[in-house]
Amino acid sequence: MKSNSILLIAIFIFLMTSCNHEKRCNIEYPVTAKVDTVDIYFGHEVADPYRWLEDDNSEETAEWVKAQNVITNEYLSKIPFRDDLNKRLTEIWNYPKYGVPFKRGGKYFFLKNDGIQNQSVMYIQNTLDDKPEVLLDPNKLSEDGTVALASLSITKSGKYLAYSTASGGSDWNEIFVMEIENRKMLDDHINWVKFSGVSWKGDGFFYSAYDAPKEGDELSGQNQFHKVYYHKLGTPQSEDKIIFQDKKHPLRNFYAYLTEDQKYVMISESESTSGNALYIAKAKNVNKLKFVKIADGFDYDYYVIDHINHKILIKTNQDAPKGKLVLVDFKHPSQDNWKTFLAEKENVLKSVGIYGNQLFAEYLEDASSRAYFYDLEGNFLSELKLPAIGTLFGFNGKKKEKTAFYGFTSFTFPSSVYKFDIETGKSEVYKTSEVDFDPDAYETKQVFYESKDSTKVPMFIINKKGIELNGENPTLLYGYGGFNISLTPSFSISRAAFLEQGGVYVMVNLRGGGEYGEEWHEAGMKMEKQNVFDDFIYAAKWLISNKYTSSEKLAIIGGSNGGLLVGACMTQEPDLFKVAIPIVGVMDMLRYQNFTIGWAWASDYGTSADSEELFNYLYGYSPLHNIKKGVDYPATMAITADHDDRVVPAHTFKFMATLQENDGGKYPVLARIESKAGHGAGKPTAKQIEESTDMYSFIMYNLGMKPTFDKVNP
Repeated sequence: MKSNSILLIAIFIFLMTSCNHEKRCNIEYPVTAKVDTVDIYFGHEVADPYRWLEDDNSEETAEWVKAQNVITNEYLSKIPFRDDLNKRLTEIWNYPKYGVPFKRGGKYFFLKNDGIQNQSVMYIQNTLDDKPEVLLDPNKLSEDGTVALASLSITKSGKYLAYSTASGGSDWNEIFVMEIENRKMLDDHINWVKFSGVSWKGDGFFYSAYDAPKEGDELSGQNQFHKVYYHKLGTPQSEDKIIFQDKKHPLRNFYAYLTEDQKYVMISESESTSGNALYIAKAKNVNKLKFVKIADGFDYDYYVIDHINHKILIKTNQDAPKGKLVLVDFKHPSQDNWKTFLAEKENVLKSVGIYGNQLFAEYLEDASSRAYFYDLEGNFLSELKLPAIGTLFGFNGKKKEKTAFYGFTSFTFPSSVYKFDIETGKSEVYKTSEVDFDPDAYETKQVFYESKDSTKVPMFIINKKGIELNGENPTLLYGYGGFNISLTPSFSISRAAFLEQGGVYVMVNLRGGGEYGEEWHEAGMKMEKQNVFDDFIYAAKWLISNKYTSSEKLAIIGGSNGGLLVGACMTQEPDLFKVAIPIVGVMDMLRYQNFTIGWAWASDYGTSADSEELFNYLYGYSPLHNIKKGVDYPATMAITADHDDRVVPAHTFKFMATLQENDGGKYPVLARIESKAGHGAGKPTAKQIEESTDMYSFIMYNLGMKPTFDKVNP
């Protein structure tokens, strides 16, 4: 297929300033050629005319991407306040950001970004009072900051650091090893690592990897036959020992981790994003591991916290949709012998750890953190008092230590790090940041509204104090709604610039998430997925009926599964929203399982091959397949990246080609395609600022906002 038969790129007419209500948008989009591809599902023919855009290695696809970016960049360049917004975002971004410290071998380690460094730097200090020294600076791993730290693990003795890097936003990782005392890099180098941690044991570590993919399949080929390996320091990867694999089931993942004292090694086996089987072995000799199956997959989640006197403490949602803790005798692992250590409660059990011989348990209450301590017999001791409604993260400590650290954040307060005395139960601020943003000028409220089926759904609303409810406030509505993931309060630098200009930000806790446990999750899965879209649509309707905003002033945004959310809602209710920003969205619900790790999402979505009923259901909401000819869709900027090997960019490519062909033409429908970037993790600060500038410029411009940046704070 010749590139000149694919794209008629020469016809570029850029009349961007005419994109408004009074005059239709006069953008000449590239004419994207069609191919005669038809799939048959249970006797139903489904055309896929842009199938060729799935080939991420072809010259034709590269030319299409280039043509799309030319149009998008030309449009964005005409927005009069774009440069000022970029300057303001850079100003807000430029403050120090601290990670939560942790201790290994008597020394402390933490991550810090001075402000607008592309990647955070890892530091080491002998005591908390000593001056930190740079241990590893990822900014030196590439000139443009696109090589990021993906994970790190330090031996108990503090002698070695193993860290993995990701390049250009890809999920593929490489593992390297450093001798910490002299900063010497060892020869150990592991390739084709994915969905893996690094777990030290003895003179080596466990990790998970795939076989090297075929050339050309690195970013889109289906991932098969995941394996757990053990790598011994000083040996080549080719000699690594396979610890765990399944030759009969290619579409499963395996993850190894150890208890704090390294006496037990666990393998989690999964075939989707929720539900796993659990295997445990005594880790005395890595060459003679004998795994015992503790729990079958894949209906429930099982995660080992640690062991208490050789009784394995497991967090699970088996027979407890909101989570509980059980003790399992390793010698007698039958479920008949399991003992409840901490019973299911009204709120969702989010995370658990053992610190200073106390058990720490974090719960979610209406999507905000609550935290409590128990003794090692399960008796309540105390509550950890948090600063406000918000999100606790990164609680770090050890069984025999008296000091722990944790982070806390909320919508209008950036992350702060706290030092916690386990014996006294007292917290003190350890690290905080001064940000060029006035949190006292804003208010946060949580409301509960009725969805289509009368289910009560919570959402947070953040805005300037004293806002007038006149239906004229520019509003940005965000959601996710899937995979048992909970949305909780957190600070966003880019969102701060929107709030400063009088914008209202709304985060809704849709069904499909984990905010209220597994039952809330299941209410948004498979044949119940429409509940998620209804929840989002009815959130918008509530905001409009309560005079926060109007359809002319409402933008929606979401990423990944949230990109699917935006795509589904804008095609179902195109007149309800003025702006739509689907980011790295899953747009082709009939073929998503054919790429990279897409098969693992079938637990939430089901697949088009499962049954005719499920095919019809997926086809009924798949964003790609529900674009109608001549409809005026919202002003749309779909964002993706060329190295996204989680949700491959073909989803966005095909969606936008179809949208540009069929859209009524009242508003711009553009694709922003980033190079040397992926699904989002590890994106350098420079690219984050550029993307936020483009995204919020597009939102503000199409909502009719006229921001001023001379004096942004009230």
